[in-house]
Amino acid sequence: MTHQVLTETTASVSELKKNPMRTVAAGEGFAVAILNRNEPAFYCVPAKAYEALMDKLEDLELNAIADARAGQPVIRVTLDDL
Repeated sequence: MTHQVLTETTASVSELKKNPMRTVAAGEGFAVAILNRNEPAFYCVPAKAYEALMDKLEDLELNAIADARAGQPVIRVTLDDL
């Protein structure tokens, strides 16, 4: 059975146990696929890459909200009205 691996760098669970920081560093800032019996078990993602991913996800969600509201009528107000 084949499995899609979404990174260029892989490591085994044993390698991760031996030296977690070296395993993360092997990804050079990108995620590392951790394999269990030659199958991807999970992805080890450095903190900066995870933060960037969360920022991008938040931007996509905010853009979707803005796009959904784009067709709504505009109500003009002045500061005095508030």
